[in-house]
Amino acid sequence: MENILELQQVSKSFQKSGFLLDQITFSLPYGSILGFVGENGAGKTTTIGCILNTIRKDHGKITLFGQEMTDADTDIREKIGVVYDGDNFPSYWTAKQLSQIMAGLYKNWDNALFEKYTDEFALPPGQKIGHYSRGMTMKLAIAAALSHHPQLLILDEATSGLDPIMRDEMLDVFLDFVQEETHSILLSSHITSDLEKIADYIAFIHKGRLLMTVSKNELAYQYAVMRCQESQFRSLDPGDVLAYRKRDLQTDVLVRNAKEAAGKYKDIVIDHVSLDEIMLLLIKGERL
Repeated sequence: MENILELQQVSKSFQKSGFLLDQITFSLPYGSILGFVGENGAGKTTTIGCILNTIRKDHGKITLFGQEMTDADTDIREKIGVVYDGDNFPSYWTAKQLSQIMAGLYKNWDNALFEKYTDEFALPPGQKIGHYSRGMTMKLAIAAALSHHPQLLILDEATSGLDPIMRDEMLDVFLDFVQEETHSILLSSHITSDLEKIADYIAFIHKGRLLMTVSKNELAYQYAVMRCQESQFRSLDPGDVLAYRKRDLQTDVLVRNAKEAAGKYKDIVIDHVSLDEIMLLLIKGERL
């Protein structure tokens, strides 16, 4: 079994808002981290809800550990650790009370491991969660997600409330987690610098549609942006243009293969670019 998670043409429509999650297809291999990227409202949280069966999909198929999950599949849920962007636990609980409650929910709850994380993360066990900072509450949620020994972590903007030093610590924790070949992480985030550090694959979503899923190495070493003058842009083969964006006297053009583009368009400046710029061109750019 190669993939811990697979989505095949998953769709969900919301009549009131008019939002449509439109035939989302991607997979997450074992031992990997997939960064799920998109602007606010793009459909990341809706997709995660469909994966966890907290939102009923309209169409498509989702498999976790090789099987579809129903409400009765507690064994599958035992294998998944989840952290949401926002309040994960009641504010009047303490970390100690949280541990006692989680021990009743998860067969594999490891209180010693939870105490290890809360100590490392400097989280006072007797203090009410409502008195924690946002960064502390996110670290608590990550500690709880890891402490029942899951195989799959699903993290919805889990690093968004952390300062750069805390984020770096959490990224190290995530990298340690996937050193085990049976472990994987789906990390939804708009902080592209985090994904550049740890993700193996990137999936771009925009307005409910998956634009592409690609390995980070391909993005780093093959994808590029051509800086075109107007006459140069008009001469391009439309098949080479993934997306483009005009700005002042220059048009930036996203291409899939920098080496091929350099051989074909010898007079055009071609730059390897950051994940941020690629996302900006995919989301804000136009198509030929």
